Amino acid sequence: MAIERSSKPVASQRLASVARRLLDASNLCTIATVGLGSRAYINSAYFAWTRYFGIVWLSEPRAKHSRNLRTNKTVAIAVYDSAQQWGKPDRGIQLFGTAHRAEVAEAEAAERLYAKRFPAFRGTDLEAYRFYVFLPRRLKLLDEESLGAGTFVSAKLAEGRLVWERTELYRPSA
Repeated sequence: MAIERSSKPVASQRLASVARRLLDASNLCTIATVGLGSRAYINSAYFAWTRYFGIVWLSEPRAKHSRNLRTNKTVAIAVYDSAQQWGKPDRGIQLFGTAHRAEVAEAEAAERLYAKRFPAFRGTDLEAYRFYVFLPRRLKLLDEESLGAGTFVSAKLAEGRLVWERTELYRPSA
């Protein structure tokens, strides 16, 4: 497998459109945190997302990933449709940034966003749970139907806009 770089930038609006579709593709995300001794840990959670690609989720503060965030705010999140089939066009988004337990005002906004995406959430007894907020710095997009086969596009978030950084093309070796 050869990895080529393309110097052709992708427009911010197109990046945002692809990212939104990818975030809508699944209700679940996988969250990677870093614990003591630089040990990686992953967890899956239902999530909602903001217009600037922030992610919110509910978690018990004593859960391993929640405890990890107290000492290391670095987080990576993956969202993808798990019903995809091998050999068909692939789709997924990876987000890189930091996360923290939501403060009171943030928690209220996160709750509204979460309840909008998951109406059944209203009225549930999750008193021990708290909202967590992820703030992305970079995104990596894979949407073979709209970007091309084996095409990964990386972008950074700058002033509320996605800004193209690089495109990597994964091609079979001859």
